[in-house]
Amino acid sequence: MSMAITRNRIPRFILRTGLATVAVAAVGAILLATVTSLRSDLGGTDVSAAEPQFEVWLVDQSNSFGKTFGGAIHIFNGTELSGNSASSAQPEVTIDLSGATASLCLANTGANPVRPHMLFFNAARTHAILSFVASGHVVIFDTTSRAPVGCVRMTPGAGGAIQAHAAVPSPDGSHIIVANQNGKLLQRITAMYAINSYVLDAGATLDLANCTTPNGVACQAAGIRPDNAPICPIIDSSGLFTFVTLRGGGLFVVDPSATPMAIVAEYDAATIHGNGCGGQQAGGSMWLNSGAGTLANLSEFDVYRFPLTGYAASNPVNMPAPTVVFSDDPVAPNERDGHGMIATKHDRFMWLFDRHRAVAEIFEIATNRHTGTVPMRLNGIDVTPDLGDLSPSGNRIFVSLRGPKPLTGDPHNSTGPVPGLGVIQVNGASGKGSLKAVIPITNVDAGGVERADAHGIRVLVK
Repeated sequence: MSMAITRNRIPRFILRTGLATVAVAAVGAILLATVTSLRSDLGGTDVSAAEPQFEVWLVDQSNSFGKTFGGAIHIFNGTELSGNSASSAQPEVTIDLSGATASLCLANTGANPVRPHMLFFNAARTHAILSFVASGHVVIFDTTSRAPVGCVRMTPGAGGAIQAHAAVPSPDGSHIIVANQNGKLLQRITAMYAINSYVLDAGATLDLANCTTPNGVACQAAGIRPDNAPICPIIDSSGLFTFVTLRGGGLFVVDPSATPMAIVAEYDAATIHGNGCGGQQAGGSMWLNSGAGTLANLSEFDVYRFPLTGYAASNPVNMPAPTVVFSDDPVAPNERDGHGMIATKHDRFMWLFDRHRAVAEIFEIATNRHTGTVPMRLNGIDVTPDLGDLSPSGNRIFVSLRGPKPLTGDPHNSTGPVPGLGVIQVNGASGKGSLKAVIPITNVDAGGVERADAHGIRVLVK
């Protein structure tokens, strides 16, 4: 079976096997000025010799060329991204997800995988976990061979919908928690990475549309939690608690090991706003956000800190109480869209990206103090930042950049001029930084339209 992996040492605009040269020429004529303007060499010291070997895995959500499924993972060599000429880096490997990945999913589930979305590595870094938000598949890859070794599909939930917005591995490697978004289910895959066994545990499923909380309140109810589509399950480092953000606002803290998974804390929409999909443990807290991911909610940028202890089913509503670090929810024409977040080295600062305003907001973790706003702008061009991850040395943040035809999130906020990988230089002392390079990816369809749309991104330390 072909793995459909291509090794790219060819021009950046020919990244996908079968991409028509005439289409590449067409998009090149349209975007050449923008891409040229965005290319910039990194200043500062070249730390590549002292940094551990690593890779950056970047997910393109768009369908494989000429197909209605698939997508791609572009894998960059960290050494090329750590030097002073990061803008010249090209993917070392591109995995075409319409090849071996689709074949495995079709064989296991009877359906092709559609819309690859979010990516995580297990704690041992032996496997990558990729969720397909449109079709509800979760695919597991061996990080050494880059071959798909497991494909599981979620079950139908509310209205028969099946999705897998995010699939997050537990710290102990025993399971994967999946947000079945439109199905309004929280689901669990039993994982045995050593033997590549991955099985959906039907008994563990938590039905967020129809359950009742420990306080006897309907999990989903108007005026409390109106739309319980789970967005991101964020697991704390102990593995005891999973923080589940909800599309319509509110939040659940869940015991992920219980069968079925059990709610141990509940928060309403007035306390935690909707569409959060940034979460990271840092400074002894769980940091979470809210955002503007839907037409019903076009402007949110809130930041919260939750304690890591004190969760029990006997707690009253909205307890233990979170700290509101920052709240800015303006109306048109000054909308916001808080999304991905990343803590800098030693948990000194937290970066949170705003897709609508094309900026990053920075907070000092020890004090919650807002220390600055960094434009995601290079040579006068604003790009659209989404998710990010940190280099091993901590001197760079790598961020996914959305494309002109965004496939997830409201286009009002998610549309970007050039899809690809952004390289941010970070000053460890001040926590501030600047966008120093943009590395475009491309997937031009037969009509000459650029379809590439970067989203999931992770750093893999070798």
